[in-house]
Order: sequence, then structure tokens, then C-alpha cells
Amino acid sequence: MSRRKDQERFERLKEQNPDYVGFRGQNTAPASPASDLETVLCSVCQRKRNVPSHTLPEDRSTYVCLRCQDQEAGVSSAAVE
Repeated sequence: MSRRKDQERFERLKEQNPDYVGFRGQNTAPASPASDLETVLCSVCQRKRNVPSHTLPEDRSTYVCLRCQDQEAGVSSAAVE
């Protein structure tokens, strides 16, 4: 439906029932607030990564991104076998 038709439908329903608050209700909000992201350079691949600030190490120069961590884990598990 177009926006205009949606608005017309809402007005009709509102006329029929003055307490109608809409399809989503009165209190609509995102399920979880977005976490604060910070841009950090990976110490291995030197790529910029947007990372939640609560997961960063105190010394940001030692940060290793998930991709590099997975690669290191794959290399170390292959060396063990």
C-alpha cells in the first residue's frame, strides 16, 4: 500500500474508534539500543574496524580483529594436527 492509502486507512479506523493508536501501538522503540562503536586499527592487518567500545582492550594498539583471530586459530589448529 502507498503511504497515502495507509494514512487514509488510519484516519478511517481512528474515526470508528477514537482510542485506536495504530498498528504498532503507542510505545514503539527498538528492541535493543545500538552499542557505541569506535574505529580502531587492527594491529595485524592494519585495517580499520568499527568495534563496540566495551570490547576494546585498554591498549588500543594491541587490538586484533576477528578475521585475523580466526586466521591465527586456523593456522594454530593446523599446526597441531
